[in-house]
Amino acid sequence: MAENNPLPRVAVIGTGGTISSVGRDSLDIATYADNKKKYQVDELLEQFPEVARVADVLPVRFRAVGSPAIGPAEWIEMVELIHKTAEENPGLDGFVVTHGTATLEETAYMLNLTAKVDVPIVVVGAQRPATALSTDAGLNLLNAIRVAGAPESRGLGVLVVLNDEIQAAREVVKTSTMRLHTFRTPDFGVLGHTDADKIAYYRKPVRRHSPDTEFDIRGRKDLPRVDIAFSYAGADGTAIDAFVAAGAKGIVTASMLPGSSNQAQLDALNAAAKKGVVIAQSVRNGSGRLVKIRSGRPEVAVLADNLPPTKARILLMLALTKTANTADIQRLFDTY
Repeated sequence: MAENNPLPRVAVIGTGGTISSVGRDSLDIATYADNKKKYQVDELLEQFPEVARVADVLPVRFRAVGSPAIGPAEWIEMVELIHKTAEENPGLDGFVVTHGTATLEETAYMLNLTAKVDVPIVVVGAQRPATALSTDAGLNLLNAIRVAGAPESRGLGVLVVLNDEIQAAREVVKTSTMRLHTFRTPDFGVLGHTDADKIAYYRKPVRRHSPDTEFDIRGRKDLPRVDIAFSYAGADGTAIDAFVAAGAKGIVTASMLPGSSNQAQLDALNAAAKKGVVIAQSVRNGSGRLVKIRSGRPEVAVLADNLPPTKARILLMLALTKTANTADIQRLFDTY
């Protein structure tokens, strides 16, 4: 008799979020955060024992918080923990990071640029708490583990799995407050699906990604401060001036389409650039590549390609750990 294939070994790192939240009852799908209770990752896995049928799972506690509490300091810790777990558990086939959906796409992109482990990393969340009637937490978690353990997932960078869909960390954004199909890739669509019979891929990311990147944040205490200046009708330079006064090393514009700011903001951005602040131009809708135009743009600005402002901020933070030269930073934006 032929031996059964061994199950993949997947580490699941828990950070909290809706996927681990405990509501007051099964119909609490909106105000569950007020209950102030979240499962730790091992407790979450116990709620969905079916995961043991698809992988040999190693739970790793990190946080049990809402994702607004996850930021640069936690990203540095998370990267350190992923590498530590990989070193202590040789032979792991992949990682899953459970995460709240509010900042999930940001954490995923940071890992996509800084994680140095040569196995898949999948970030997963849920729109309904683990205790809700018809929660998406269990199947999302199980499918994320399947994707992390699948050989086909290697070499694709960090992935995001929700609602039976596999998305690229660089491209995916949250688009809806409550709907289960909230995570979308506006310009390009999904990479594949987590169908019941197989993990089915249809395209691959072409931009450079983990583990083959120029960035390594292990051992750092913090990351350079980068803020986002939102453009709107009648905006002025008040926020930009405040960011400079607060010590910003970079500012990303969430500018009007197709990538323009009004004169008051431009004056403030140009003044900031003369003080050594690096300006990166993005657009507020999070879709579409910026082309080279002069009108409505700072005198010296890095173009953020098609990255939304939140992800342009992450790449600029990392770029500033290496250089403040705008030409070199532009190369990084063109590469990643």
